[in-house]
Amino acid sequence: MFRTAHALPRALAALVAFFFAASPLAAQRPLRVYIAVDVEGTSGVGTPAMISPTGKDYGSARRFATDEVNAVAAAILEKGPAEILVNDAHGDMQNLLHAELNPAITYIQGNAKPFSMVQGLDSTYDAAIFLGFHARAGTRDAFLGHTSIGLSVQSVWLDGREVGEGELCAAMAAYMGVPVILASGDSAFVTQFGATSDAELVATKVAEGAASARTFHPKIVQERLAAATRRGLARASAARQSPMRKPVTLRVRYGMPGQAESLEAIPGMRRLDGQTVEMSFPSMLAAYRMYVLMYRMQP
Repeated sequence: MFRTAHALPRALAALVAFFFAASPLAAQRPLRVYIAVDVEGTSGVGTPAMISPTGKDYGSARRFATDEVNAVAAAILEKGPAEILVNDAHGDMQNLLHAELNPAITYIQGNAKPFSMVQGLDSTYDAAIFLGFHARAGTRDAFLGHTSIGLSVQSVWLDGREVGEGELCAAMAAYMGVPVILASGDSAFVTQFGATSDAELVATKVAEGAASARTFHPKIVQERLAAATRRGLARASAARQSPMRKPVTLRVRYGMPGQAESLEAIPGMRRLDGQTVEMSFPSMLAAYRMYVLMYRMQP
């Protein structure tokens, strides 16, 4: 069939457009990975002094945490272009050595943020990773186990199930529909978190007591984190689920009756006993934001 002079350029343009549309490079978008970083569960951190800016060897803890993040980032970038958001989630939340992070990383620091440990997490991320976490308050054989702030919070429950910081962050990821592909921390955290998650898990230390740990060498842990990241990313797409948008009941037990008493002023807050309050929310998003307020207003 004879083609006109005008038809040929149109046909060529269509062919070029088809080629680029079918090209993997054209179809690929940068992988988006969210990382929350605590410090108690970081490799090489074995005393309470190391997690405080005024404590002995705090500088080493910052180095170890930064190196763990970079090891994970390097494994992510092996798959190609990636957008990596790292949220500092410990103490005053300015612990990582910013200038020494991989340049592909965007870094959130400072603790004056409404969603605290999960600031910046949204449904556009392909995967979430939690590094350096610890077991919840009251956990036996755990290194520096606590929930949120010191001894202020004794226990937290979501829909009747006791949770720690890791599970609270995971619930927020589930709300967003983002799979948690890796979590690391001391052996007690790994056991605890693994009971409700199929994420890759890396133990960084074993508690010798509540404030002492037998730590694994940072380089070994970094290698294990990189390998676990690769495994997690390999199944991230299959692990992705629809956002979990359902009502949530949050219960918090405080160390002192006065703490629960002060929260009764919040409409809808129920006081269950001298130290425990409970409130129902339309979603995990609303529950988590209230929880951040509840622990921040305590001494």
